[in-house]
Amino acid sequence: MKAIWIERYGGPEVLRRGELPVPRPGPGEVLVEVRHAGVNFMDVHTRQGKYADSRTYPVRLPCTLGMEGAGVVCETGPGVAGVRPGDRVAWCIVWGSYAEYAVVPAARLARVPDALPLEMAAATLFHGCTAHYLLHDVGRIGPGMQCLVHAASGGIGQILVQLAKRAGATVLATTSSAQKAEVARAHGADHVFGYGEAGGFVDDVLRVTQGAGCDVVFDAVGASTLRHSFRATRRSGLVVNYGAVSGAVRDLDPLELGEAGSLFLTRPRLADHLPDAATLQRRADAIFGALLDGGLCVTIGTRHTLDDVEQAHAALQARRSLGKPMLCVRAGPD
Repeated sequence: MKAIWIERYGGPEVLRRGELPVPRPGPGEVLVEVRHAGVNFMDVHTRQGKYADSRTYPVRLPCTLGMEGAGVVCETGPGVAGVRPGDRVAWCIVWGSYAEYAVVPAARLARVPDALPLEMAAATLFHGCTAHYLLHDVGRIGPGMQCLVHAASGGIGQILVQLAKRAGATVLATTSSAQKAEVARAHGADHVFGYGEAGGFVDDVLRVTQGAGCDVVFDAVGASTLRHSFRATRRSGLVVNYGAVSGAVRDLDPLELGEAGSLFLTRPRLADHLPDAATLQRRADAIFGALLDGGLCVTIGTRHTLDDVEQAHAALQARRSLGKPMLCVRAGPD
């Protein structure tokens, strides 16, 4: 089968393209014909070696890239129940999707409704499940609450904004350009601000919240915003740091949280919020259902083939400043 893999960490030059044997499913596993593979920053980070020592995401070399995909079940291994050949499925945080076939643990598969195109499932499962657990399990956003979403024009940010509005919250958002601000507004943000110099967005947030700050701040930016996010959060509020686009904060004294108003700070990961197949399917059903009923809008920005994955990675990094659009590698007919 055609596949893209790495045997060492580095830049795009370490990507290898060629033929590999079709893998066989073991106990509890399923062989899937990959129709589409999502392209994510986690793929770039995998290639760069950022998960080389991770316990949450134990990715080791050699590794077939692609941690998100959708396709059709071909074969099931021993002990698999509830999944059979012909089923339309999607998965995420399971590597191996940059290939014509992938072996996926059955517990990591979500069924895809017949009415939803597989390419949309591949482009939304990871971002959608991430936004879903951040909003409902971590932030516990509900009616009357106020939340701040940084990087609101990004892939996860756009979904967070829409889900927060569906939950009845007032959504404040930050973006780095007027173009991105329009994206955030189009997806439902009530108030949109630029980051400003030295955390200039804080004054805007305090003005809108009448000096109180937001109940929850979702911060995927990291070093350049995190401490300013503290000042934009209400007393005893919650700051959710789920990314580090501008770099990691490595010198944080817990006393700062007390000085900022007895805040709560968490750094969650999706893997810990997908403990079993039922939870994955519940989150997938919420996202896929919202896509089908029109309550959630996601646009796939770019499509590539397995023959130009290097260009897909380059496009992903270049478009980072344009809001991390959904990208999809087409690996076969739908």
